[in-house]
Amino acid sequence: MESQNPENPRHQTTQNPIQTSPNYTFPSNFFEKAKENLSFRSKWAELNGAMGDLGTYIPIVLALTLAKDLNLGTTLIFTGVYNIATGMIYGVPMPVQPMKSIAAVAISNPNFAIPEIMAAGICTAGIVFFLGVTQLMEIVYKIIPLPIVRGIQLSQGLSFAMSAVNYIKKEQDFAKSKAGPNRHWLGLDGLLLAIICACFIIIVNGAGEKSGEGGSSGYGCDLEVGERPVNRRKGLRRIIFSLPSAFLIFLLGVILAVIRGPKVVKGFRFGPAGIEVVRISRHSWKEGFIKGTIPQLPLSLLNSVIAVCKLSSDLFPDKSFSATSVSMTVGLMNLVGCWFGAMPCCHGAGGLAGQYKFGGRSGGCVALLGMAKLVIGLVLGSSIVKILDQFPVGVLGVLLLFAGIELAMASRDMNSKEEAFVMLLCTAVSLVGSGASLGFLCGIVAHFLLKLRDLDNPREFPQAWMGTNS
Repeated sequence: MESQNPENPRHQTTQNPIQTSPNYTFPSNFFEKAKENLSFRSKWAELNGAMGDLGTYIPIVLALTLAKDLNLGTTLIFTGVYNIATGMIYGVPMPVQPMKSIAAVAISNPNFAIPEIMAAGICTAGIVFFLGVTQLMEIVYKIIPLPIVRGIQLSQGLSFAMSAVNYIKKEQDFAKSKAGPNRHWLGLDGLLLAIICACFIIIVNGAGEKSGEGGSSGYGCDLEVGERPVNRRKGLRRIIFSLPSAFLIFLLGVILAVIRGPKVVKGFRFGPAGIEVVRISRHSWKEGFIKGTIPQLPLSLLNSVIAVCKLSSDLFPDKSFSATSVSMTVGLMNLVGCWFGAMPCCHGAGGLAGQYKFGGRSGGCVALLGMAKLVIGLVLGSSIVKILDQFPVGVLGVLLLFAGIELAMASRDMNSKEEAFVMLLCTAVSLVGSGASLGFLCGIVAHFLLKLRDLDNPREFPQAWMGTNS
């Protein structure tokens, strides 16, 4: 029966393009792939991982809502749809995060209102989408040396971690983007509460060294069913290690928010917020591009596309990611949502690292978060801002701290002194307030000079440059 194998397979493969109809196979293939991408590896781990990005998401959304009257209900609905769509497409916990540079400009500049914010998001998205659809981003991704990508990841991770420590230590006024006095030790948003939450995460999740066991924390639900604890101590440890730490801490934060402001529940208005097209004047387009798009674009290209693709391939080597597809999803999200007042969004290496840290391993992780956003946006609309305003900021700081550390640890594979030098130079310049774009430029120059210094034959330079990116 198997004797026909030497000839038949080749004959069959030549016939397949003729026999297969794209119009017939597309729906079934698409839904089959989407089902596979959204399948949970572990329900508790995926639920826990969905909380890993909230330390970045909530403070920025809350600040824009309070300071600029952002339509929070619309933002929740659109970002919920984005989460579900990216989960279906990529099959990994691909995050949906605010565009941070645009948000920072909006909060610090009283004249940078909603039309300018949306104009900046649309312009940034248009450029990123163009680079993706023309496949220019794929070329950029391939020629940027790995030490520079690691430098961007390290600087972004340390930036998250330092912001998180600031959230934990000091009172925060998100509407004015300012830190207040030192946080009190006791209270429902006290320093002691944040320290206890941090210790709880360390006990449950560890340092994340067990990345191959279904979660960086070594979730007990991913261990073999037939494995029995030798004694009660091992059984207790297995139970503790299987706890969804981030979900429990977020749930604690919601309970404390209600306790801190019991009247916020009475202020809920049920039903979705009205969705309207944002009117953007010529002046708003100009201001949005100059003050918003120009500082945001380097961060979007480096952290939202290049760093995300590299980190995704590191964490999920069995998945294939292209800078083209990531650029196109970033572009499409904002080319649609920003016209209706949804916050400009992108992907981010920090969000991916945070969700991976707490157990997210599939597209179901972000799809679950997206469903929660969608339901809240449809049921409560913008009135949910009242409970977010009472959410303990120190608890958000703890989640953001571990997300930042996880992202920074991606840079630990720099083995040579030359690679470490370029990475740390890029990181240092990026962290002193100059931004990722100047850090990237300094890293490129340093890498170029180091390669040029070691070459005997200038013709070998392209091969030497590309060799570091393999």
